Amino acid sequence: MIELEHLTKRYGTVTAVSDLSLRIDSGQIYGFLGPNGAGKSTTMNIMTGCLSATEGTVRIGGYDIFEEPRQAKRLIGYLPEQPPLYLNESPWEYLRFVGQAKGLRGGALREQVDAVMEQTGVAGMARRRIAALSKGYRQRLGIAQALLGDPQVVVLDEPTVGLDPIQILEIRDLIRQLGKTHTVIFSSHILSEVQTICDQVIMIAHGKLAAFDTPENLERQLLSSGQIVLTALAQPAQAQALLAAVAGAGAVELKRAEGGRTTALVHAGQGDMDAVCRDIFLAFAGAGVPLLELTPKRASLEEVFLELTEPDAPDTQREEETP
Repeated sequence: MIELEHLTKRYGTVTAVSDLSLRIDSGQIYGFLGPNGAGKSTTMNIMTGCLSATEGTVRIGGYDIFEEPRQAKRLIGYLPEQPPLYLNESPWEYLRFVGQAKGLRGGALREQVDAVMEQTGVAGMARRRIAALSKGYRQRLGIAQALLGDPQVVVLDEPTVGLDPIQILEIRDLIRQLGKTHTVIFSSHILSEVQTICDQVIMIAHGKLAAFDTPENLERQLLSSGQIVLTALAQPAQAQALLAAVAGAGAVELKRAEGGRTTALVHAGQGDMDAVCRDIFLAFAGAGVPLLELTPKRASLEEVFLELTEPDAPDTQREEETP
């Protein structure tokens, strides 16, 4: 659906995006992650035809965004980080204007405006001034304008930034619904948001692709191999003695001991983790010592993000926005 090949954007001596290549397929929700200054907004602006590239190509549905912009842009709906709203108009007036700008007329225009207002939950605010709407409703209205023209791809730049917790949940639910009928690409700094909504995660750092995979696979890549976390109703000495009798259990690192509970990290090497966990369980059960937790340690998406996006930083500071 979307192909980026060797995409590069430079501002003088500053490289915001560096030789970025990736392919985005239809019918999935993609989370676009990266630290501030990584190049997310620059990439989105190039992808949607709002910004030129120094080098490389972008194809939307087979159309080159630079050589065939009219055909390519018809396939994209875009919500920038700051929704392009006219505050003195009502949502109905604003969407009617945007629809006309996208080539809609007559009955088709009225039908689509009504449909996107209903879809995004702003129909009840249709005649109010946009200046009087909450930030949550303004974000919904921004998404509504992106949906006009029935695009195949919806690109949302930080759609939940600045919203309260209830508004964030509402926008997340709306994104899930959009994902059933559109390809959705959205950027976010909230890792739990990406983890719960997205089918695929794109991570960039210093303008380069750092990772592109499912949230589950990214976590699995940084599985803390050979480490087991356990909590037992036992004193540290008793827990260590029981673990010492388990063949596959190696060094034991005490994490916490309070209230008759001991939490420890067991370094079990590269053996069969299931077998080691089973033997630990049987050892504690045989001694009549309750185990409250026995879990192979896995990396969180936050740890994956930090691991992949924080290598040695380049000497030249990168800027996310146009200088």
